[in-house]
Amino acid sequence: MLSLEYIRANKEKVIQAAKNKNRQVDIDTILKLDDQRRELIQKGQVLREERNKTSHQKPDQKTITRGKEIKEELKKIEGSLTSTLVKLDQLVSYVPNIPLDEVPIGKDETGNVEVKKWGNIPKFDFELKSHLDLGLSLDLFDLERGSKVSGFRGYFLKNQAAQLQFAILFYVFQKLVKKGYTPMIAPSIVKGFTLFGSGQFPWGEQEVYKLNDEDAYLSGTAEIPITSYFSGEILNESDLPKKFVAFSPCFRREAGSYGKDVKGLYRVHEFWKVEQVIIAKNDIEESKKLHEELQKNTEEVMEDLKIPYRRLLMCTGDMGEPQVYKFDTEIWMPYRNGYGEIASNSIMGDFQTRRLKIKYRKKDNTTDHCYSLNDTAIPSPRILIAILENYQQKDGSIKIPEVLQQLVGFREIKNK
Repeated sequence: MLSLEYIRANKEKVIQAAKNKNRQVDIDTILKLDDQRRELIQKGQVLREERNKTSHQKPDQKTITRGKEIKEELKKIEGSLTSTLVKLDQLVSYVPNIPLDEVPIGKDETGNVEVKKWGNIPKFDFELKSHLDLGLSLDLFDLERGSKVSGFRGYFLKNQAAQLQFAILFYVFQKLVKKGYTPMIAPSIVKGFTLFGSGQFPWGEQEVYKLNDEDAYLSGTAEIPITSYFSGEILNESDLPKKFVAFSPCFRREAGSYGKDVKGLYRVHEFWKVEQVIIAKNDIEESKKLHEELQKNTEEVMEDLKIPYRRLLMCTGDMGEPQVYKFDTEIWMPYRNGYGEIASNSIMGDFQTRRLKIKYRKKDNTTDHCYSLNDTAIPSPRILIAILENYQQKDGSIKIPEVLQQLVGFREIKNK
């Protein structure tokens, strides 16, 4: 969330940034309500000072009458102030973050810029199969019964695919623990403030599953509970940055995407993910270095698996509301003859930490809001698509990436 002071001092910049992110904001009304807020606070302060002054005097009918008048006036002011703050908070919550100057301006994904490509695109001398055909022929997953039991886009992972998913997640988890990241298993049931704090609400509310319990939702990523871990706290500068690698089941409604990737495992409602989250100092140059570190971690995983990938610098219209800077990592999926998203790496600035009230105390004893960053380490079953398709063999079998062979206990998947 942007501060009112920043919005007031950078009105045109905020309006242009929202426009570049394809969002409408009513800055004039926000500033008008903020003026009302300031005026009401001032009026209330004057009345309280008058009340405090007369309270030390010997009461007479005049002061008693004036005291009652002040009480009624304050009641009206406080009511008006509460109403103004509700309207103001609602409007400010819809103001997106300001992208860095180096972010390309673009309306949608066509404005994204490819900044890196790694790996050789595999060539096959036989007819390619999709991950769906491979999975069904090798009895690796069951979508028909998954749909019967779980509903649209439900699935069962079976046999070696189930083992492979555990192996991938554990491999990546351990890799980041060895790099010094604090291992966490995050809750998937979260309160509403965590979704607002992360920036999922108000924009992405239609994507979230709400439970029957009051104030209970299913999280779509471990970023949400992990970033909220320090909500309402003041950290010590010497303890920053805080680096986490977190595992959690993830749930997304995928509202509005019923015509996209309907078949297979690319777009599902329930999946597992290992996420990287960093809470850092309020320093954009340090955040850029940490952002590169997160990106390197993700790319190392793809290189370990020997899966070709590319890095995209996301444009304003495709980067999301809370981000100031964002990379997407896409991996090669042979059957679609193109790349598919596997990770998103974002600098959030102090957008999330203002909402979550996460600060740190500096050496001079002043406080400031932290910066937050996050990047996908690995999601599954989406990564299975790339492994099955890139490692498929002419006889219909699947080779296992070398780094995973010891974890799963086999080198290939083939028809029994």
